[in-house]
Amino acid sequence: MTATGPAAVAAMAGELKVRIWRGGESGEFREYAAPRRDNQTVLDVVAEVRRRCAPDLAYRYACRVGVCGSCAMSVNGAPRWACRTHARRVARDGEMEIAPLRHLPRIKDLVCDMTPFFEKWRRAGGVFSGRQGRRDPPARVRPDDARRREADAGIECISCGACHSACDVVGWNPDYLGPAALNRAWTLLNDIRHSDAEGLLRRATGAGGCHSCRTHGSCAKFCPVGLNPSRSIAGLKRAGAWRPLAGGR
Repeated sequence: MTATGPAAVAAMAGELKVRIWRGGESGEFREYAAPRRDNQTVLDVVAEVRRRCAPDLAYRYACRVGVCGSCAMSVNGAPRWACRTHARRVARDGEMEIAPLRHLPRIKDLVCDMTPFFEKWRRAGGVFSGRQGRRDPPARVRPDDARRREADAGIECISCGACHSACDVVGWNPDYLGPAALNRAWTLLNDIRHSDAEGLLRRATGAGGCHSCRTHGSCAKFCPVGLNPSRSIAGLKRAGAWRPLAGGR
């Protein structure tokens, strides 16, 4: 089967009309027909298009069961994990549009360059630095400790980039660290084992940090694992406000 025009596709019973971004930054949408099946995911649809119509279609996936997050892409303008998004729930009148995530350089088709995303993660101080050496006993953190509960609330982020794509401020302000990087900073700030809380808070509250957030809430709305980066960013703002009163501690 080859790519077809919208009128021809619409006439095909039991098929989806799929518009997929092809190319890099200067690419374009192309239309394909894919079989409509019960309980198929958007990732299944993309695989069908590659198998039947476009063998050179580039996209990422790994686990196919909602664990790795590598299949994150924009479906009808919203960032989603393709493997966990049922096509029948997002198709509009038998049509859908699939594109790469926003706010990241487009390499080819549905594949983005994640380097800027992880660079911001690093700039926010997202690398754990322990206080103890390999010969020291493990640190003990009580399960009911308030700071541990704060860290646990955001620790399940797997850096898929969905919240980064959903955030309008990331698009407006290239220096903004973004919700994923700041959520990571908040989890480390509340980890009593982390040795550089002062430096982390300085980076998270500096230029392009948490105060650039406008609390639109899109990061929480579109997080595939139900995290709330807006809450973490609000926590960083509070911590930054209290820091001068605490003498910089």
